[in-house]
Amino acid sequence: MAKIELKAPIVDEIKGYIADASSAVLVDYRGLTVEQDTVLRKNLREAGVVYKVYKNTMLHLAFEGTDYAQLDPNLEGPTAIAFGMEDATAPARVLKEFSKKAPALEFKAAVVDGTYYDAAGVQAIADIPSREVLISKLLGSLQSPIANLARVLNQIAEKSDGQAAE
Repeated sequence: MAKIELKAPIVDEIKGYIADASSAVLVDYRGLTVEQDTVLRKNLREAGVVYKVYKNTMLHLAFEGTDYAQLDPNLEGPTAIAFGMEDATAPARVLKEFSKKAPALEFKAAVVDGTYYDAAGVQAIADIPSREVLISKLLGSLQSPIANLARVLNQIAEKSDGQAAE
């Protein structure tokens, strides 16, 4: 059996993730213990992130002709990839939080919604709250003035009721 035939299913698997992902973050995982890696995988899975380790050549083949081809220069040394399926910033957020406890984990680069980010850019993306958090903050800020208006109107109504009774 030729080597290419063995590679095809792996490349197809990566292409499947790429098709559904809104982001991909590359990390160097050298220095992580088995225990740390297990915890990291669990945290990422809970956040809806697919985390895999592939050979760089497989990633390169799968990236061809996609936005993720921008990551090719970063495919050196041990590489793990985290695909953001539901939330584009989730991989960077979870990985950054985890790296506080495991400094051996290092960002290489990312592509988020078609845009390339270097390691520093990935760090910045990690600070963006999730979509749900942003929506709840927006709703909270919209709700506050309405609640204040309702309170004022209620006080006016109570005051005018008191005057009408006299």
